[in-house]
Amino acid sequence: MRQGRSPDSLVARGLVALLWLAVSATSALADPLVRTLKGEVVGVEAGPLSVFRGIPYAAPPVGPLRWRAPEPAEAWTRRPARTFGPACIQPVSAAQDAAFGAIGIQSEDCLTLNVWTPVPNSDAGLPVMVWIHGGGFVSGAGSLPAYDGSTLARQGAVVVTFNYRLGPLGFFAHPALDEAAPAGPVNFGLLDQIAVLEWVRDNIRAFGGDPRNVTILGESAGAQSVLALFASPIAQGLFQKGIAQSPYGLPSHSPSEARAVGIEVARALDLDGENASLAALRGVPAGAFASISGRGRSLAPSLVFGDAALPAPILDRFEQGQSAAVPLVIGNNSNEASVAELFGIYPASLVERLGVARIGVRLLFPEATDDADLARHAVRDAVFGAFGKRIADLHSRRAPAWRYYFSYLPERQRGTEPGVPHGGEIAFVLGTLAVTPAYRDIHTAADDRMADRMTAYWLSFATTGRPEPTGEPVWLPSTAAQSRTMEFSDPPELRDRFHDRRLNILIGVITLLGNLIGHERPPGE
Repeated sequence: MRQGRSPDSLVARGLVALLWLAVSATSALADPLVRTLKGEVVGVEAGPLSVFRGIPYAAPPVGPLRWRAPEPAEAWTRRPARTFGPACIQPVSAAQDAAFGAIGIQSEDCLTLNVWTPVPNSDAGLPVMVWIHGGGFVSGAGSLPAYDGSTLARQGAVVVTFNYRLGPLGFFAHPALDEAAPAGPVNFGLLDQIAVLEWVRDNIRAFGGDPRNVTILGESAGAQSVLALFASPIAQGLFQKGIAQSPYGLPSHSPSEARAVGIEVARALDLDGENASLAALRGVPAGAFASISGRGRSLAPSLVFGDAALPAPILDRFEQGQSAAVPLVIGNNSNEASVAELFGIYPASLVERLGVARIGVRLLFPEATDDADLARHAVRDAVFGAFGKRIADLHSRRAPAWRYYFSYLPERQRGTEPGVPHGGEIAFVLGTLAVTPAYRDIHTAADDRMADRMTAYWLSFATTGRPEPTGEPVWLPSTAAQSRTMEFSDPPELRDRFHDRRLNILIGVITLLGNLIGHERPPGE
């Protein structure tokens, strides 16, 4: 016959249970909790930081909300914010995974953001840095390891990363949409970014941030987004500074061009092209949009002008003095042509297409060793350098602008790489060398020191509106009349009229180059 437990045994087990409950309660109380306008969020402690992941900033853009401006998220009582939300729908990219980290789970329900803060206290008043990921408006996520906000947060900033709608789900025009909402939005992903900034305005104080001291920053399509937000009339007042890392001078699409692409997208989905109904388009499983490929079926890597978010091309808005009059940092890397083929640009064939003009282009780049090297230099300066200088020159009439050129190559890549590739500066400015796949196994003490310098410059700008960290070389703003560029080499050096002669020439012929680039074909086609 089974013996009953002794009273002593029951007491002992009861004490263990009470102890476990006490430990659990203490652990739960240790988790950081912040009250947002939609409800409480419970994050995690990460050393000296509090981290909140996967906070919805808008309603899921699914069903009838597909291709609609972001709607407010529903309220909640208390929500765990310990894990990143899914990435937005996108093609799988082995190159992106290898460079910045794996995307992981994808979903159309992806409009979430993440916050790193050293002081989740409404009295802290810390500078806020909102990172906008790149990826040609077709890929990327705020959860990638390369974009981790820990380093900048440990140095005194509140850092926000987020997801926004991508590809045809984020940037789309079609006759069925025109019929449902005449003159309606096309840049849904850009509207998502504006919704994030509105969330920051309304909620970031509770996380320790100052909503009156917000810096937007991003790379590639993220940098293009920064400039688009500067140019957007409905984003005005939502940020006080901007950093554009490697924006590019590829033209925006007109509404008619975007509509033509949308019709081709519908055909790729086995729908009736321009006659496809909105119900049919919204009924397509989200994952199907990730596999659409082929010429004429993508707007990437450009935005569309002509809606409320971007009423005119970015450059036009700057030329007309209609961009946000707030401080701007802008620049590019030494080997931006590394991304050319992803942009539909084939450097070697571009040089061939120049024909006799190749002689004049070669005179602009006497350092080029052969046609391949000439193509790298020409694409870098025509697509990135000249555009960045033009924007800086225009913007300096309204607010201070600082230009940079990032040429610091990690020690173990010297002699094997022709320069810093597109996106190669991100791990330095965000201080993520140790967790970025491309650098975590090769970075040296010298590379770490360079990263410390870069984060200091970026944090100084975010804090004060001027990139003037203590003990570092002085970086003066640039104007068309007094052109200055900080070359981030080892050590950083402020240069007068750096590459100005050829950049000014390229600005003068940028339309010609844009037309050549716009008609590029892969070699052999």
